Amino acid sequence: MDAGYMDEDGYVYVLSRVDDVINVAGHRLSSGAIEESILLHKSVADCAVVGLEDPLKGHIPLALCVLRNGVEKSTDKLTEEIVLLVREHIGPVAAFRKVIIVKQLPKTRSGKIPRSTLSALANGKPYKVSQQCQTGIM
Repeated sequence: MDAGYMDEDGYVYVLSRVDDVINVAGHRLSSGAIEESILLHKSVADCAVVGLEDPLKGHIPLALCVLRNGVEKSTDKLTEEIVLLVREHIGPVAAFRKVIIVKQLPKTRSGKIPRSTLSALANGKPYKVSQQCQTGIM
């Protein structure tokens, strides 16, 4: 269930997981699309978006963002700017408002972010940390 394309030379490019979808008030939103919007901010070096369970909307997007070195803006100002970027590129339907600044994100040896583990952690559910993860969160 990956989304991608094959170029004219036969190389396959995997862009995102099709099943990385957050259901926000009946709208299916791609966590990858939200991440792309967040990464347009010049202060954000890396990010992961997971669905935070919400009794009213089903899920709301939660962004875990790693900042570039030397960023001196306040967390509130950065959050405001990132929320505006997502609203501009995805729309108000994303109901995006939650940003947490972290020092680093966990990654597997192949460089993937284990979103299912992050989602379970954010929602207070049991999770399993793979031995393939190279770095920890926060």
